[in-house]
Parts: sequence; C-alpha cells; structure tokens
Amino acid sequence: MKKRTALISVYHKEGITEFAQRLSALGFEILASGGTAKHLIAAGVQVKDVASLVGGGAILGHRVVTISREVHAGLLATRTDADIQEMEQLGLPFIDLVCVDLYPLQAEIAKTGSTPESVINLTDIGGPTMLRSGAKGRRIVVCDPIDRQPVIDWLENACPDEGIFIDALAAKAEFVVANYCLLSAAYHGQGKYAGFMGEKVLACAYGENKYQSPAGLYKSVGVDDPLGLDKFKVVGGESPSYNNLCDLDRLLQTMTHASASFSANFSGEHPFDTKLPPYLAFAVKHGNACGAGVDYIRRESALIRMLTGDPIALFGGLIMVNFPITNELAEIILHSGTSTRRILDGIIAPAFSSEAIETLARKKGKCRLLVNPDLNVGINLDTTPLFRHVRGGFLMQPNYSFVLDLESPEVKKYGPPLSSGKKIDILLSKSICDTSNSNTITTVKDGELIGNGVGQQSRVRAGKFSVEIAREYGHNTEGATSASDSFFPFVDGPEVLHKAGVTTIVTTSGSIRDKDVIEYCELNNISLIMFPDAIGRGFYNH
Repeated sequence: MKKRTALISVYHKEGITEFAQRLSALGFEILASGGTAKHLIAAGVQVKDVASLVGGGAILGHRVVTISREVHAGLLATRTDADIQEMEQLGLPFIDLVCVDLYPLQAEIAKTGSTPESVINLTDIGGPTMLRSGAKGRRIVVCDPIDRQPVIDWLENACPDEGIFIDALAAKAEFVVANYCLLSAAYHGQGKYAGFMGEKVLACAYGENKYQSPAGLYKSVGVDDPLGLDKFKVVGGESPSYNNLCDLDRLLQTMTHASASFSANFSGEHPFDTKLPPYLAFAVKHGNACGAGVDYIRRESALIRMLTGDPIALFGGLIMVNFPITNELAEIILHSGTSTRRILDGIIAPAFSSEAIETLARKKGKCRLLVNPDLNVGINLDTTPLFRHVRGGFLMQPNYSFVLDLESPEVKKYGPPLSSGKKIDILLSKSICDTSNSNTITTVKDGELIGNGVGQQSRVRAGKFSVEIAREYGHNTEGATSASDSFFPFVDGPEVLHKAGVTTIVTTSGSIRDKDVIEYCELNNISLIMFPDAIGRGFYNH
C-alpha cells in the first residue's frame, strides 16, 4: 500500500495523541509542527518535525515554519505525471491529510484586558494557509476536533463516497478560515467592517410563504447560547417551520425580559416570601404576545391566565412556559376555557412527561413540542447585536436589553403608591410591550395580559386597540395597568386608558407635553411610572 503522509499542527492538544496513533496504525507517516511534534513524541508517537522538511529550517523563533513552499507543495501538488516527477526530484512528500486547529483569536478578542498586540500575537497565519491549501488540493482536511473520529472511521471503511466526503471537509475548512478572517477584520476595523456567518442546522420546508424556498435555521459561528434556537429539541410533532422559529425567537425575547425584570425588582424574592422565580407562560401569534400569565404559587394559574388573554388570536399559536408540562397541565392547555380541543402550532417547555406528549399530539404532527431544560433556570437576556436585512446590505444595532428597575433614581413615580401586585403587572406589561412590534400599548391585570395593542401608527390608536381587545374577550379593565413603548405625544392616550378604568400607566418621558401627561394622571388619581425615553424606549421590529 502506498505510504501516506499526515501533517498535524494544533494549538489545543486534547485528543491529538489518540488521533495520531490511529493514523499511524493506518499506515500514515506523521509530520508535525514544533509544539505538536514535541507533544506527540513525548507520548511515544513516531513523528517527523515539519521543520526538517523546510529548506533552512524554522525561523523567527519558530514563528515561521509551515509558511513554506515545501509544505504547500505537499498540499497542492496533483497526481499528474509532471507533478509527481517534480515532487520526487525535490524529495518532497505528498501530504494526504492535514489536521489543524487555529490560535484562539475569538477568545483573545473577548478577553478582558486584551490589546491589539495580544490579539495580533494570537492571530494565526500558518494554520489558515495550510487549511486553504489542503482544501484547494482536495486533501483530507481536519479543522475541527469533532471531525477526527469520523475521518478515522471513513479511512478504516475504505473511503466510501470519497469525492463527497473530501468536498464537505474542504467546504468546512474554507468556512472556518473565512469566519476567522472576519473576526480579525471586525476587530481591527473598529466598526467599519461587520458580518455574520452560520452553519445550517435545520432545513425548513419553506420560508414565510411556500414560494420562499429553500429556507432553514443557521447557527452563528462561535456562539454557544444555551437558549439558542439550535438548542431546542423536538420531542413531539414535526420539525418547526420557519414561522415557528420566528415566533420561538420572539417568545424568548419576551420570556427573558420578563424573567430579568422580576429578578431585578424582587431580588429573587416576592410578596409571598419564597425565593423561587415566578411561573411564566406566554403565547405568541405572528410575532406578538396574545397571552401571558405570571403566578408565584401555582403553575396552573399562570397557564390559565395566558390561555384566556386573547383566545381567538391564540388559535394556531405558539406557547412557551418556564416549567415542565405534566399530563394535568397538558389537559389544561387543550381544554381550559373552551368546549373544543384548543388548536396550537407548538408548545415549548423545559420538559414534557411522556403522557403529556401523547395528550398534546395532533394529527400529522402539527403540534410541535420542543424542550430546552435551560428555560427553567435563571434566564439571561440576549446581548448579541441585532442584524436586519435591507436592500443592498444590512442594519446592525445592539440588542434591546433595557430592564425596568422600579427603584432606579431615573424612574419617577407620580400618584398613588404601588402595591406588590401592581409592581408585578407593571413589569409584565412593560416586558410584553417592549418585545412587541412598535407602536404598542399593553394592558395587564392581576398577572394576566388582557389586551396587546401592537403595531399601530399612532399611540392613541394603540391604546384604543388594547382596550378593545380586552373588552372583546370579557376582561374588566377597571384597575388595570397599561404600558407604552414610548412617550405620549398628547394627553389623549392616557385619557383613553383612564376612561377604560386603567389606574396605572408605565411610559417614558421625552415629549414636550410630559408635564400635561403628569398633571392629567395626578388629577385623575392614576399611578404614573415614567423614565427617560433615551434609556427605556421599547421600539421593537420598527
């Protein structure tokens, strides 16, 4: 059998000895760069230092070794007679496999106290160059430790579907290098350059509409978010659709904002003297909350409040809760408040009992059940930048991360003092309002969303819409709380809410008529919570 050669040069040494030993057992001759060579030799692997291959040896303190014509000739030479003859004359081996991981550039950039000098020092040049040469030369390119075992299995299995396998490895190597270069450009460009790269982890049947195909979910490179959409596992029903994934993402925005708000304002405690977090339940339709419930004692209460908010909009919607779903809770979801089985597109929870999965199943798998255990622990806000496609490019901005702290000196309170129950309604309404399409006014009462007036062109119309939704489904708005995602430009908005019986209003300041709004609320015995528009405006998906 023809002698094959593998070149190994890795920064992280975990598992590399075993990989090299398996390659040796398969008949590979091992070349390795300085640190990797020492590591493998110490482990008893027969290795040739790649510096011995390079004309003149390593230079500049061993920083320039693999950037040499000898190494890249071994990776780029073809099996044509001319190339074979020339390689033999030069005494150079064909390199059949290259295993490289790169200096941890992203970790250095993210490190507190990193400097341009430290980032440059951990910017790999030889690694990306070898990966690209190996990819172009259609060698076996291993750029990720997770691929080492599949490569060994493939080699031991006589290399089936060789072209497809090699192409997949080459594409991944190019992808890894491209992302690496993008990180460097973004860092050194100081905001001039930006981009994002992802790996497809889920194919959707189509996008928002059937004629928008292909479509799928891509996981961002270098992001290991426990609440990333790729971390949600389907345990019942079919794979989520594109629209399901959009709604799942919005549910996460609302859930995390509510969780952060309760945590910030009750410091892990609440009026009932338990340090447990509240039970939260949210429903969304077309990207906006149509149901929400919070309860510190009973999961059932949170669920029922969510289900009765806007029951018509909930039809075919998605539900997310931060507690496991038992069969008893599944029955509540399907039958509470309705004479027929409630139709839902999906339910997301930390866990489902096996009985609940059977109970919630719809024909043809139309009710998707997704689990993520991290939904029932402390939920953190997403702080990664937001990108939005526009014609000819994209917009980028920081994520929305404002959390209302009622004790902040920037928060002004007017009118009657707030009870603990009112504080809960304030935080719930603000969390929903700020993660709904602007303009929005959100009305909540007794821990339940009763009217979400979203996406209106005028603020007063958003207020009217919120009240109309609440009344349409029999909710009593007397004593309710309403949140606005920005300031009231006129008194007409608070007036609409006051006439409906709303007694607490949450809004920002920044209007030339703020004084009129304050006076109106004080005159009508309305509790007014106000903070600067510059820090707390909640425009979302504008």
